Amino acid sequence: MNYRIVTDSASSLFFIDGVDFKSVPLKIIAGKTEYEDTPALNVDKMVAELQGFQEKTSTSCPNVYDWLSAFEGADRIFAVTITSNLSGSYSAAMQAAKEYTKDHPERLVHVVDSLSAGPEMILLLEKLKELTEGERSFEEIFAQIEAYKKYTHLLFSLQSLNNLARNGRVSTTVAKIAGVLGIRVVGKASDKGTLEPLHKCRGEKTALSTLFQEMKNHGYGGGRVEILHCQNEDSARALSSMISKDFPSASVFIRPCTALCAYYAEKGGFLVGFEDANS
Repeated sequence: MNYRIVTDSASSLFFIDGVDFKSVPLKIIAGKTEYEDTPALNVDKMVAELQGFQEKTSTSCPNVYDWLSAFEGADRIFAVTITSNLSGSYSAAMQAAKEYTKDHPERLVHVVDSLSAGPEMILLLEKLKELTEGERSFEEIFAQIEAYKKYTHLLFSLQSLNNLARNGRVSTTVAKIAGVLGIRVVGKASDKGTLEPLHKCRGEKTALSTLFQEMKNHGYGGGRVEILHCQNEDSARALSSMISKDFPSASVFIRPCTALCAYYAEKGGFLVGFEDANS
């Protein structure tokens, strides 16, 4: 049976070894410039250009045709999207699934609303790889990935929330606090898939300690951790060391943000996806 795993580029993941895998790009729009979230994009250059850009910026999600193109030729498809509360990607993927199965009644598509972004999406995608490698039926995988989603979480630490505020993802009041006198905002993806600031921390060291404590408050017990950073590998490695000290058997993976996550995380930001102890 041919399984394909598809995601939008909010996952910051373009390849999974040994899997029929496709990524559907989102775009960042700055005036007349479009940055397409693909492996070919120079993300550091984009971040630098956007730092000096004073006009309005926005993002654009994949359309139905983009998703249909990614589905084409596969018999069994699992698609993972950025949270439906921040983007129309999920809606487009659902419409594409409806059209694809209408044209191919013998084929099956399940679209997973991650209610998150970035590293929590990676956890879901890696879990799908594991599930599709066995002898499970499509229905069993469907049920297990939706159950697993309840036990994954996203936290973030950002020194700038300007782009989130410009796009209505957080309030302008909260955004003004970040970056002032070294203040970093630590927050989470809520159960409804919205971004929820939790703490205002003075300095990177305090933010790291606060975020790690929030991981434990959310039930972290040594499971898999995915860290995405935007030009802040040092903090990502510092957090990894903190995790490994308390949970020596933990599996921690560090990756750079691709375009969409880098746009929202901004320079110095990082995102953490992790499994809780019930997973």
